[in-house]
Amino acid sequence: MEYITLNNYIREHFGRKLYKIALNGGFTCPNRDGTLDTRGCIFCSGAGSGEFAEPACLTVTEQIEAGKRRIASKLPINERAGYIAYFQAFTNTYGPVDKLQTLFSEAINHPEVEVLSVATRPDCLPEAVLDLLEELNTVKPVWVELGLQTIHEKTADYIRRGYPLSVYDNAVKKLKERSLSVIVHVILGLPGESRADMLDTVSYVKSSGADGIKLQLLHVIENTDLADDYKAGKFTCLSLNEYVSLIRDCVSIIGTSMVIHRMTGDGDRKTLIAPVWSTDKKRVLNTLNKALN
Repeated sequence: MEYITLNNYIREHFGRKLYKIALNGGFTCPNRDGTLDTRGCIFCSGAGSGEFAEPACLTVTEQIEAGKRRIASKLPINERAGYIAYFQAFTNTYGPVDKLQTLFSEAINHPEVEVLSVATRPDCLPEAVLDLLEELNTVKPVWVELGLQTIHEKTADYIRRGYPLSVYDNAVKKLKERSLSVIVHVILGLPGESRADMLDTVSYVKSSGADGIKLQLLHVIENTDLADDYKAGKFTCLSLNEYVSLIRDCVSIIGTSMVIHRMTGDGDRKTLIAPVWSTDKKRVLNTLNKALN
């Protein structure tokens, strides 16, 4: 089965492995500050999916240096490392443009950073922000990561996404007009969705013009509304075998049309309720590799 992994893409375009450093810009989200809601998306933790990001009290440079120290033990001897500065926590274009410019510029101008990656919502990309991202993209590559999760409006309402599919379509169009790379987050295993529903989402992302996709296993995290529904028996999580079979179908659809940035995802062991099998990352990756090769 032919497909493009992130590692292969990076080695082809940068000539070496790049390590991702998750950063926290101290942003919030329209789903949390009362603009759309105050509860956040139903699956979102209090950290805004930034559990592995560096503390926001540090400067961007300090966060990058802290991330480098954490990664150092994993590096082969004498390897010259490069890094992806990944603004991960909450919605990273949801703020004044001057703040965004200060934070993003500090990251992209770090001498060891090769890529700036910004996680955000499709409804948080006003023209001034798009112009800033386009300008930064002339310095080093900029990746914009959009949290779509599903194309199905019923599910989107349930998870409190807060915007219609047309907003996603418009965001991708505007980003591509500015030659920015678009990576789309999709959650597999959302309550109420069939296998066909999930594959329809993957097919839609493929045809939308996106450059990459992150396939994320649904994680049930403590202290979320999703956890309440799970404990109430309103849905069950995918088994490892179900997930691997689903990923195989997703990869078959994607082929070499997009870079696959992720096939599963890590949950914080301290707060993860289900599926427990996902914590055995080595087993999961080995099972996926065996199924895909």
